[in-house]
Amino acid sequence: MAETPSAFHLAPGDALLIVDVQNDFLPGGSLAVPEGDRVIPPLNRCAALFDRLGLPVIATRDWHPRDHCSFREQGGPWPAHCIAGTPGAAFPETLQLPANTLIVSKATHASQEAYSGFQGTGLESRLREAGVERLFIGGLATDYCVLETVRDALRAGFRVVLLGDAVRAVDVRPGDGERALQEMLGAGARLARCEELTA
Repeated sequence: MAETPSAFHLAPGDALLIVDVQNDFLPGGSLAVPEGDRVIPPLNRCAALFDRLGLPVIATRDWHPRDHCSFREQGGPWPAHCIAGTPGAAFPETLQLPANTLIVSKATHASQEAYSGFQGTGLESRLREAGVERLFIGGLATDYCVLETVRDALRAGFRVVLLGDAVRAVDVRPGDGERALQEMLGAGARLARCEELTA
């Protein structure tokens, strides 16, 4: 069924991609995204809907070694965060991921950064194998990992719907989040709210 501005009808070939909703990116975490916890309720609604329809749900996570190149101690821009196996790298208990969620770990090598969920993870081939053609993407943060994941998804030929009520930005520079949003839309992503998705 054709998409309309007010309704996005889910069908086989659709998948939900949740980007890096981890404790360290939430309020109180070592690299907290402002209002990062507010993405969780809409993502929970989306995940439940996709699960009910038997559609794939994928969740990416930063899974860094302790000496990762992105950390300030190693000359990178960020405080240490999402170190593999630590509470900060865990998904929050409030994020209700379906039992069969595909977990994709990224940035697992000390010398390589990976903002995108596609970088070095084999995600594209796994989506192809599952017959995925359209990705609904939300998570953290709009101006980094969400932006890079959307860029790579579009380059790979997937159709992308950005869940505008389920993303938040770091905004290191004021307006970074809005600029990232406009770039994604300009590159071909569509914008929806979780409540607009229908079976």
